[in-house]
Amino acid sequence: MTILSYLKALNRAVTDEMERDPTVCVFGEDVRAAVTNVTAGLVKRFGPDRVLDMPISEQGFTGVATGAALSGQRPLIEYQIPALLFLAFEQIVNQAHKFSLMTGGQTRVPVTYLVPSSGSRDGWAGQHSDHPYSLFAHVGVKTVVPATPADAYGLLVTALRDDDPVVVFAPAGAMGRREDVDLAALAPVPLGVGRIHRPGTDVTVVAVGHLVHEALAVAEELAGQISVEVFDPRTLHPFDWQGLAASLERTGRLVVVDDSNRSCGIGGEVLATAAEQMRLVAPPKRVTRPDGAVLPFAEELDRALQPSREQLRTAIQTVAKAGGFR
Repeated sequence: MTILSYLKALNRAVTDEMERDPTVCVFGEDVRAAVTNVTAGLVKRFGPDRVLDMPISEQGFTGVATGAALSGQRPLIEYQIPALLFLAFEQIVNQAHKFSLMTGGQTRVPVTYLVPSSGSRDGWAGQHSDHPYSLFAHVGVKTVVPATPADAYGLLVTALRDDDPVVVFAPAGAMGRREDVDLAALAPVPLGVGRIHRPGTDVTVVAVGHLVHEALAVAEELAGQISVEVFDPRTLHPFDWQGLAASLERTGRLVVVDDSNRSCGIGGEVLATAAEQMRLVAPPKRVTRPDGAVLPFAEELDRALQPSREQLRTAIQTVAKAGGFR
């Protein structure tokens, strides 16, 4: 067994796929210098023709990547901060995402958009701390949010092999995670298949990204009182609705914890779908950032706007009580 960090898992996934497939290439700002460390060692190993530094024009080089994909390449774009996706949104959603659909499947656009350290990074302020994964899930772009190093490796490998555009959010809160893994056993993880990190019988907690680890910590705290099942969707589009339904058949109670803004977020979608189609014995709850939240520079205020363990614990206890458990 080897200790694998989340960051190293991303780097290893890109390295392995570039080694396996000569059409995989990397676009981004300062990717040769590996400012985020995700692309460390790539230019030395694969050369400047496959690791390309781009000008500071996200919309421009995102469009270039679409053209490269249509021409037979498999570009990976690294965005240094999540807000840059707002600049590239039109190119991703209205161009790359729709080409195959509008041509009846005659074209492929295999581009992977990677956002290392998405979300809050301890006082990076309003224009650097977003988690806009719900936007991409809403329009139907394949959207991935890994929680663990092994899943970061497996889901990124799958994204790089996919013939459609895939956005991969690597949460800042997960980047420092490490786990013991068998490197030889690392493998692609299919999109649309969730993972139960902890089985339970009383309440299902759907946790997105790094909040899986917060949910596991709260589940352990409550272990003597409430049996909490922690469900990690891993991909937000496609979402593993069957996996969630199976979990709710066991528990009948639902809490969602999601580090994005409340209105129109993935947390609300999970609650709505569960209420429409699945077994619930109590009103569900969600723990999110506030409506319209813009995270401030001050670290204490930054933390105050993010979902907390205390909020999650209270939600779990409320749902359990409402469902007649206690």
